[in-house]
Amino acid sequence: MSMALVSAGNVVLAIVLLFVLIILASAIKIVKEYERAVIFRLGRIVGARGPGLFFIIPIFEKAVIVDLRTRVLDVPVQETITKDNVPVRVNAVVYFRVIEPVKAVTQVSNYIMATSQIAQTTLRSVIGQAHLDELLSEREKLNLQLQKIIDEATDPWGIKVSTVEIKDVELPSGMQRAMARQAEAERERRARILLAEAERQAAEKLREAAEIISEHPMALQLRTLQTISDVAGDKSNVIVLTLPMEMLKLFRSLADTAEVAKVKLEKEVREEAEKEAEAKAEQE
Repeated sequence: MSMALVSAGNVVLAIVLLFVLIILASAIKIVKEYERAVIFRLGRIVGARGPGLFFIIPIFEKAVIVDLRTRVLDVPVQETITKDNVPVRVNAVVYFRVIEPVKAVTQVSNYIMATSQIAQTTLRSVIGQAHLDELLSEREKLNLQLQKIIDEATDPWGIKVSTVEIKDVELPSGMQRAMARQAEAERERRARILLAEAERQAAEKLREAAEIISEHPMALQLRTLQTISDVAGDKSNVIVLTLPMEMLKLFRSLADTAEVAKVKLEKEVREEAEKEAEAKAEQE
Protein backbone atom coordinates (compact mmCIF):
# COMPACT_ATOMS: atom_id res chain seq x y z
CA MET A 1 0.00 0.00 0.00
CA SER A 2 2.80 2.34 1.00
CA MET A 3 4.63 1.54 -2.25
CA ALA A 4 1.57 2.52 -4.23
CA LEU A 5 1.37 5.86 -2.36
CA VAL A 6 5.07 6.54 -3.03
CA SER A 7 4.64 5.80 -6.73
CA ALA A 8 1.59 8.11 -6.92
CA GLY A 9 3.53 10.86 -5.13
CA ASN A 10 6.44 10.54 -7.56
CA VAL A 11 4.10 10.84 -10.52
CA VAL A 12 2.48 13.98 -9.09
CA LEU A 13 5.89 15.48 -8.36
CA ALA A 14 7.04 14.75 -11.88
CA ILE A 15 3.92 16.38 -13.29
CA VAL A 16 4.44 19.45 -11.12
CA LEU A 17 8.10 19.72 -12.14
CA LEU A 18 7.16 19.36 -15.81
CA PHE A 19 4.53 22.09 -15.42
CA VAL A 20 7.07 24.38 -13.74
CA LEU A 21 9.60 23.75 -16.51
CA ILE A 22 6.99 24.58 -19.14
CA ILE A 23 6.10 27.79 -17.31
CA LEU A 24 9.76 28.77 -17.01
CA ALA A 25 10.43 27.98 -20.66
CA SER A 26 7.53 30.16 -21.73
CA ALA A 27 8.73 32.95 -19.44
CA ILE A 28 12.23 33.10 -20.95
CA LYS A 29 12.52 35.00 -24.23
CA ILE A 30 15.58 35.65 -26.38
CA VAL A 31 15.50 38.05 -29.32
CA LYS A 32 18.31 38.66 -31.82
CA GLU A 33 20.16 41.92 -32.32
CA TYR A 34 17.96 42.90 -35.29
CA GLU A 35 14.68 42.03 -33.52
CA ARG A 36 12.49 43.62 -30.87
CA ALA A 37 9.71 42.08 -28.74
CA VAL A 38 6.55 44.14 -28.23
CA ILE A 39 5.04 43.10 -24.86
CA PHE A 40 1.29 43.02 -24.13
CA ARG A 41 0.13 42.55 -20.52
CA LEU A 42 -3.52 41.58 -20.20
CA GLY A 43 -4.09 43.09 -23.65
CA ARG A 44 -2.42 46.42 -22.84
CA ILE A 45 0.82 47.54 -24.46
CA VAL A 46 3.81 47.57 -22.11
CA GLY A 47 6.63 48.46 -24.51
CA ALA A 48 9.38 46.92 -26.61
CA ARG A 49 12.18 44.81 -25.18
CA GLY A 50 15.42 43.41 -26.56
CA PRO A 51 17.81 42.49 -27.89
CA GLY A 52 19.04 39.67 -25.69
CA LEU A 53 17.48 37.71 -22.81
CA PHE A 54 14.42 38.88 -20.85
CA PHE A 55 11.49 37.38 -18.95
CA ILE A 56 7.75 37.72 -19.30
CA ILE A 57 4.91 36.68 -17.04
CA PRO A 58 3.40 33.54 -18.55
CA ILE A 59 -0.32 33.64 -19.37
CA PHE A 60 -0.57 37.34 -18.43
CA GLU A 61 1.98 38.67 -20.95
CA LYS A 62 2.46 38.04 -24.66
CA ALA A 63 5.47 38.96 -26.85
CA VAL A 64 5.20 39.87 -30.55
CA ILE A 65 8.55 39.72 -32.37
CA VAL A 66 9.24 42.46 -34.95
CA ASP A 67 12.14 42.35 -37.44
CA LEU A 68 14.01 45.69 -37.72
CA ARG A 69 16.08 44.85 -40.80
CA THR A 70 15.53 46.62 -44.10
CA ARG A 71 12.99 44.81 -46.24
CA VAL A 72 12.87 44.80 -50.03
CA LEU A 73 9.35 45.09 -51.42
CA ASP A 74 8.82 44.35 -55.11
CA VAL A 75 5.93 46.46 -56.42
CA PRO A 76 4.02 44.54 -59.14
CA VAL A 77 3.63 45.93 -62.64
CA GLN A 78 1.13 48.80 -62.71
CA GLU A 79 -0.72 49.82 -65.86
CA THR A 80 -1.39 53.54 -66.01
CA ILE A 81 -1.57 56.50 -68.41
CA THR A 82 0.89 59.39 -68.32
CA LYS A 83 -0.13 63.05 -68.32
CA ASP A 84 0.32 63.22 -72.11
CA ASN A 85 -2.02 60.20 -72.60
CA VAL A 86 0.57 57.48 -73.23
CA PRO A 87 -0.28 54.04 -71.75
CA VAL A 88 2.69 52.54 -69.87
CA ARG A 89 3.45 49.55 -67.65
CA VAL A 90 5.72 50.38 -64.71
CA ASN A 91 7.12 48.38 -61.80
CA ALA A 92 9.30 49.47 -58.87
CA VAL A 93 11.12 48.33 -55.76
CA VAL A 94 10.76 49.80 -52.24
CA TYR A 95 13.31 49.57 -49.42
CA PHE A 96 11.86 50.12 -45.95
CA ARG A 97 12.37 49.11 -42.31
CA VAL A 98 10.59 49.32 -38.96
CA ILE A 99 11.93 52.07 -36.70
CA GLU A 100 9.13 52.01 -34.07
CA PRO A 101 8.07 48.42 -33.33
CA VAL A 102 5.18 49.43 -31.06
CA LYS A 103 3.49 51.46 -33.82
CA ALA A 104 4.14 48.76 -36.40
CA VAL A 105 2.23 46.27 -34.22
CA THR A 106 -0.54 48.48 -32.82
CA GLN A 107 -1.30 50.92 -35.66
CA VAL A 108 -1.68 48.50 -38.57
CA SER A 109 -2.61 44.85 -38.75
CA ASN A 110 -0.03 43.91 -41.46
CA TYR A 111 2.51 46.64 -42.11
CA ILE A 112 4.13 44.77 -45.03
CA MET A 113 0.87 44.42 -46.94
CA ALA A 114 -0.13 47.99 -46.07
CA THR A 115 3.18 49.37 -47.36
CA SER A 116 2.81 47.35 -50.56
CA GLN A 117 -0.66 48.73 -51.25
CA ILE A 118 0.44 52.31 -50.53
CA ALA A 119 3.40 51.85 -52.90
CA GLN A 120 1.18 50.56 -55.73
CA THR A 121 -1.38 53.36 -55.51
CA THR A 122 1.30 56.03 -55.15
CA LEU A 123 3.20 54.68 -58.17
CA ARG A 124 0.09 54.90 -60.36
CA SER A 125 -0.69 58.40 -59.08
CA VAL A 126 2.79 59.82 -59.63
CA ILE A 127 3.20 58.29 -63.10
CA GLY A 128 -0.22 59.66 -64.06
CA GLN A 129 0.96 63.19 -63.22
CA ALA A 130 4.21 62.97 -65.23
CA HIS A 131 4.89 63.32 -68.94
CA LEU A 132 6.50 60.48 -70.86
CA ASP A 133 9.73 62.45 -71.34
CA GLU A 134 9.98 62.96 -67.57
CA LEU A 135 9.42 59.26 -66.98
CA LEU A 136 12.25 58.36 -69.36
CA SER A 137 14.81 61.11 -68.67
CA GLU A 138 14.06 62.37 -65.11
CA ARG A 139 13.55 59.08 -63.30
CA GLU A 140 15.62 60.18 -60.29
CA LYS A 141 13.21 63.07 -59.69
CA LEU A 142 10.22 60.69 -59.76
CA ASN A 143 12.01 58.27 -57.41
CA LEU A 144 12.48 61.03 -54.83
CA GLN A 145 8.85 62.07 -55.18
CA LEU A 146 7.65 58.49 -54.68
CA GLN A 147 9.92 58.00 -51.65
CA LYS A 148 8.65 61.19 -50.00
CA ILE A 149 4.95 60.37 -50.50
CA ILE A 150 5.21 56.73 -49.37
CA ASP A 151 7.37 57.67 -46.36
CA GLU A 152 4.84 60.25 -45.21
CA ALA A 153 1.99 57.74 -45.59
CA THR A 154 3.75 55.00 -43.61
CA ASP A 155 5.25 57.24 -40.91
CA PRO A 156 2.24 56.77 -38.52
CA TRP A 157 2.93 53.02 -38.64
CA GLY A 158 6.55 53.43 -37.51
CA ILE A 159 7.87 52.60 -41.00
CA LYS A 160 10.80 54.41 -42.62
CA VAL A 161 10.97 54.21 -46.43
CA SER A 162 14.60 54.81 -47.41
CA THR A 163 14.58 54.28 -51.17
CA VAL A 164 12.10 53.84 -54.02
CA GLU A 165 13.38 52.94 -57.49
CA ILE A 166 11.42 52.61 -60.73
CA LYS A 167 12.82 49.45 -62.30
CA ASP A 168 11.29 49.14 -65.74
CA VAL A 169 9.07 51.19 -68.06
CA GLU A 170 7.30 49.25 -70.81
CA LEU A 171 5.86 51.23 -73.73
CA PRO A 172 3.44 50.11 -76.46
CA SER A 173 5.14 48.81 -79.60
CA GLY A 174 3.68 51.63 -81.71
CA MET A 175 5.12 54.24 -79.36
CA GLN A 176 8.50 52.52 -79.45
CA ARG A 177 8.55 52.66 -83.26
CA ALA A 178 7.54 56.34 -83.21
CA MET A 179 10.30 57.16 -80.73
CA ALA A 180 12.82 55.26 -82.86
CA ARG A 181 11.80 57.29 -85.93
CA GLN A 182 12.04 60.49 -83.91
CA ALA A 183 15.52 59.60 -82.67
CA GLU A 184 16.63 58.71 -86.19
CA ALA A 185 15.31 62.01 -87.56
CA GLU A 186 17.07 63.91 -84.78
CA ARG A 187 20.38 62.19 -85.55
CA GLU A 188 19.97 62.93 -89.27
CA ARG A 189 19.23 66.57 -88.50
CA ARG A 190 22.38 66.86 -86.40
CA ALA A 191 24.44 65.17 -89.13
CA ARG A 192 23.19 67.63 -91.74
CA ILE A 193 23.91 70.57 -89.48
CA LEU A 194 27.45 69.32 -88.87
CA LEU A 195 27.99 68.77 -92.60
CA ALA A 196 26.71 72.26 -93.43
CA GLU A 197 28.94 73.77 -90.73
CA ALA A 198 31.94 71.90 -92.14
CA GLU A 199 31.14 73.17 -95.65
CA ARG A 200 30.86 76.72 -94.33
CA GLN A 201 34.20 76.52 -92.56
CA ALA A 202 35.84 75.01 -95.65
CA ALA A 203 34.43 77.80 -97.79
CA GLU A 204 35.80 80.38 -95.35
CA LYS A 205 39.27 78.84 -95.53
CA LEU A 206 39.14 78.67 -99.33
CA ARG A 207 38.12 82.32 -99.47
CA GLU A 208 41.05 83.27 -97.26
CA ALA A 209 43.39 81.20 -99.42
CA ALA A 210 42.07 82.83 -102.59
CA GLU A 211 42.66 86.28 -101.10
CA ILE A 212 46.27 85.37 -100.24
CA ILE A 213 46.90 83.92 -103.72
CA SER A 214 45.39 87.00 -105.40
CA GLU A 215 47.85 89.19 -103.50
CA HIS A 216 50.81 86.91 -104.36
CA PRO A 217 50.38 85.36 -107.85
CA MET A 218 53.50 83.21 -107.48
CA ALA A 219 51.79 81.36 -104.61
CA LEU A 220 49.50 79.70 -107.15
CA GLN A 221 52.47 78.36 -109.08
CA LEU A 222 54.06 77.06 -105.88
CA ARG A 223 50.81 75.35 -104.94
CA THR A 224 50.58 73.78 -108.40
CA LEU A 225 54.11 72.42 -108.10
CA GLN A 226 53.35 71.06 -104.62
CA THR A 227 50.26 69.25 -105.93
CA ILE A 228 52.25 67.75 -108.79
CA SER A 229 54.89 66.56 -106.31
CA ASP A 230 52.21 64.91 -104.14
CA VAL A 231 50.64 62.90 -106.96
CA ALA A 232 53.87 62.06 -108.80
CA GLY A 233 54.71 59.25 -106.38
CA ASP A 234 52.01 56.95 -107.79
CA LYS A 235 52.87 55.91 -111.36
CA SER A 236 49.30 54.82 -112.05
CA ASN A 237 48.11 58.43 -111.85
CA VAL A 238 47.71 60.46 -115.01
CA ILE A 239 48.82 64.04 -114.37
CA VAL A 240 46.98 66.71 -116.30
CA LEU A 241 48.97 69.92 -115.92
CA THR A 242 47.05 73.12 -116.02
CA LEU A 243 48.91 76.38 -116.50
CA PRO A 244 47.77 79.57 -114.86
CA MET A 245 47.06 82.68 -116.89
CA GLU A 246 50.19 84.37 -115.53
CA MET A 247 52.39 81.69 -117.06
CA LEU A 248 50.61 82.07 -120.43
CA LYS A 249 51.25 85.80 -120.29
CA LEU A 250 54.89 85.05 -119.57
CA PHE A 251 55.12 82.70 -122.55
CA ARG A 252 53.50 85.34 -124.81
CA SER A 253 55.96 87.92 -123.59
CA LEU A 254 58.87 85.61 -124.28
CA ALA A 255 57.49 84.82 -127.75
CA ASP A 256 57.12 88.54 -128.56
CA THR A 257 60.68 89.20 -127.40
CA ALA A 258 61.98 86.35 -129.53
CA GLU A 259 60.09 87.66 -132.59
CA VAL A 260 61.53 91.14 -132.12
CA ALA A 261 65.03 89.71 -131.76
CA LYS A 262 64.54 87.63 -134.92
CA VAL A 263 63.37 90.63 -136.95
CA LYS A 264 66.30 92.73 -135.66
CA LEU A 265 68.76 89.96 -136.53
CA GLU A 266 67.38 89.59 -140.06
CA LYS A 267 67.61 93.36 -140.53
CA GLU A 268 71.23 93.40 -139.40
CA VAL A 269 72.03 90.49 -141.72
CA ARG A 270 70.49 92.34 -144.68
CA GLU A 271 72.34 95.54 -143.88
CA GLU A 272 75.59 93.63 -143.59
CA ALA A 273 74.96 91.97 -146.95
CA GLU A 274 74.20 95.30 -148.58
CA LYS A 275 77.41 96.83 -147.19
CA GLU A 276 79.49 93.97 -148.56
CA ALA A 277 77.86 94.33 -151.97
CA GLU A 278 78.57 98.08 -152.06
CA ALA A 279 82.17 97.46 -151.05
CA LYS A 280 82.69 95.00 -153.91
CA ALA A 281 81.14 97.42 -156.35
CA GLU A 282 83.54 100.23 -155.33
CA GLN A 283 86.55 97.96 -155.74
CA GLU A 284 85.57 97.05 -159.28
